[in-house]
Amino acid sequence: MRPFAHRAPGNRHPDNDDGGSTGVPVREGCDVAKHGDDSGPRVGDDEPGDDLGWDDPARNETPTERLDRNWADLLQELRVIQTGVQLLTGFLLTIPFQSRFTDLTPFAHVVYLSTLSASVIATGLLIAPVSLHRILFRRHARRVTVATAHRLAQIGMVFLGIAIVGVVLLNFDVVAGLTAGIIAAAATVVLLAGLWVALPVSIRIQDDKEDAASTRDH
Repeated sequence: MRPFAHRAPGNRHPDNDDGGSTGVPVREGCDVAKHGDDSGPRVGDDEPGDDLGWDDPARNETPTERLDRNWADLLQELRVIQTGVQLLTGFLLTIPFQSRFTDLTPFAHVVYLSTLSASVIATGLLIAPVSLHRILFRRHARRVTVATAHRLAQIGMVFLGIAIVGVVLLNFDVVAGLTAGIIAAAATVVLLAGLWVALPVSIRIQDDKEDAASTRDH
């Protein structure tokens, strides 16, 4: 039996985390470690491993190094968005204690409760990756941790967008009337959809077209 090769902590099996190695050689003589273990769950085009054809020659990373980088990138994004959603939720929780809250119309009460619910759900979804990582720590589940946290962040941003629209609707309704509130909320939907969805999707589509053209040229 061939003895396991000693390797640096970064050169582990792609499903490993900080908890240790499986003893599987990564860079030498192991196609699974080089190209990723395809036996795990796959979630559309965003599953870690789908762009190995570009990532492998461009970065020369092991699958574990790539997953670690993906996790670090995701954490940086979550730090940005978690601050905003926590402040928003805290602000919404104080509204019922304001003196004018009892003067709100039944419609405004419904908007408030819906907005608060969306904000709390967004908070839970965007903090969930932390709990996920803690529970799966040293379970050699880096791949599923990254993929699941990615989906949680996406869904959390949807609920955060709903909460932001609800806050705009509620405030404009109280200050300037229902018509102004609806107009402001619609404008917010267009703004967030454009910045959070249309812009990145258009860049992604353009990048795919350039990649396809480059492939044909070669």
